[in-house]
Amino acid sequence: MRRARIRLATAAAAAALALGTLPAATATAAAAPAAPAGASARALLWEAETIRQIPLQGAVNVRDVGGYLTYTGGRVRQGLVYRSDALSKLTAADLTTVSGLGLTKVVDFRIPMEVQYDGADKLPPGLFATSRPVSDLGLYGTLVGAISSGDPVKQEQMLGGGRAEAYMRDIYRTFVTSPENRAQFAATLREIADGGQGPLLYHCTSGKDRTGWMSYVLLRALAVPESSAARDYLASNTFRAAYDAQVRAGLRQSGRMQNPDLLIPLQEVRQDYLDSATAQLEADYGGFYGYLTQGLGLDLRTLARLHDRMVR
Repeated sequence: MRRARIRLATAAAAAALALGTLPAATATAAAAPAAPAGASARALLWEAETIRQIPLQGAVNVRDVGGYLTYTGGRVRQGLVYRSDALSKLTAADLTTVSGLGLTKVVDFRIPMEVQYDGADKLPPGLFATSRPVSDLGLYGTLVGAISSGDPVKQEQMLGGGRAEAYMRDIYRTFVTSPENRAQFAATLREIADGGQGPLLYHCTSGKDRTGWMSYVLLRALAVPESSAARDYLASNTFRAAYDAQVRAGLRQSGRMQNPDLLIPLQEVRQDYLDSATAQLEADYGGFYGYLTQGLGLDLRTLARLHDRMVR
C-alpha cells in the first residue's frame, strides 16, 4: 500500500513538471478558476497571487514564497519557506517578527567576503545560519574595489558600456553550469522537501539574484506557471527600489561615485538575466526537468515529497 502511494505521488510530481512545459496560454487556462460575471480569469489570478512581504526595518526584501497557484489546481502553502536579503542589520523589533515565523533553518548563500563586510546574520536565540555559499564570480569584490577607488574613469571602465549587465548574465549562467552552485541549490531543495523540518528561510545579500534563482527554481518545481515564477523574481525591483536609490544618493553625496547610476544594472533584477540562466539549462539539460533531475540530482521521489509538502 505504501509503495502504491509513493508511485502515485511520484507520478503526480512528474505530471506536474511535465505540465510546466505547456505553452503559456494553455497553462494559464489550466490554473485559472472559473471567473464570475464581470471579472477576467487573469484578474482573479493576480488577486489570488498577491506577494506576501514580511515588513522589517533591517531588511527590505523578505517574503513568503507561498500563495501561488499551480498547473495542477493547487496552491503553494504559506508559512513554510521564506526568502530574504541579508539579515545582519535586524533590529530588536525585527527579531521578534522573525521569531514569530517559527523558523528552524536559515540558509545563507553569501560568500565569506560578503559576510565579512556586511556582518553575520542576526537571528532569534537558538537559531543559527547554515553557510551555503553560491559564487558571485567575484562581483562583490569588484564592486567594493570600484567604489573604494573613488575614480570615475576606473568605475566607468569596470561597469559602464554594458559591462555590468554582461557580468550579471555571466553570474546567472553559473547558477546552471557550476557543479558547486548546483549542489548548494539542490541541498536546499532537499531540505525543503524534508517533511520533518519546520519553516526554512534562505537569503543572499540583496535577496534578488541567488535567492531569486532559488525561488524561481522552487516555484517551477512545484508546477507554478513560469509567468508567476518570473513575476516573483522581478518583484525584487519593487521591494528594493527605495533602498537602492538611497545607496546611490549616499555614494554621490560622499563623493565616492560621480555616476552611481552605473550600479543600477547590479542593483536590479532583469528578465534577460533570468533568461540567461534558463537558456543555459535548456542548452545543458534540454529543459527545466532535466536541470532538476540531472543538474541538481533530484530523483522523482524527492520531487514528489517536495510537491506533497509544499502544495495543498
